[in-house]
Amino acid sequence: MLMENKVGIVFGLANDYSYAWFIAKALYEAGAKIIFGYLPGEKNERRVTLALESMGYDSPDIYPCEVTNDGYLDSFFDYVNQNYGKIDFVVHSVAYANKEFLKYGRFHETPRDVWTQALEISAFSLVDIANRSKEIMNEGGSIISLSYLGGEKVVPGYNVMGVAKSALEMSTRYLAYELGKKNIRVNCISGGPLKTLSAMGVESFSRILDYQAKSAPLKRNIEGNEVGKTALYLLSDLSSGVTGEIIHVDSGFHVLANIPANSTD
Repeated sequence: MLMENKVGIVFGLANDYSYAWFIAKALYEAGAKIIFGYLPGEKNERRVTLALESMGYDSPDIYPCEVTNDGYLDSFFDYVNQNYGKIDFVVHSVAYANKEFLKYGRFHETPRDVWTQALEISAFSLVDIANRSKEIMNEGGSIISLSYLGGEKVVPGYNVMGVAKSALEMSTRYLAYELGKKNIRVNCISGGPLKTLSAMGVESFSRILDYQAKSAPLKRNIEGNEVGKTALYLLSDLSSGVTGEIIHVDSGFHVLANIPANSTD
């Protein structure tokens, strides 16, 4: 199998309809062994366990990790190092912003603490995790994160999360440049809208979903397994010459100028 004898980490799996779930499923079915880092708490642990059961994952290894807490990160990476020694890939599927400021017309009101929290969780955590991962990653390893078009263009209502995704994408490029000397690749998937817990916090999400389905070249929204398959490509040796890329999996929506939602073309 494509990922046989490969070991890696997935951060951010929360339920069975998230990007991280589809990515983990693709990796598991390709033979990978995965350590799952989840937000501490009994409720979150139960969610992760049920999500993994739903994909048929046999004896999953889950470990609590708060990505903004050095103590949790130290403990998590010590656990991985002691139990696995080396890893081959990392999936960063972590993002958060206060939903009260993910509404139309509220970006200019973003408070300092909301801004700082969104950027720390959604972007800095990738840099921190990549820095820690490089010490235990095999040569030829791969790191990916998840973004959205709102990090490149204005999506009304996406607001501070768009700024965080922009920082995430630029961090991907800097990490790709610096970690390339260790033959570690760093890429990002910019996925189309998917009904996840975080997406539903954006006030305009339903309109975004409808607009994209009508306007995208493929005339539909994406399916979660399409992001999963792209992640499998980026995390495997199939993409051994690819790094620093932001790969769009959005039915081609990102290539368009502003097309009216009622277009029949």
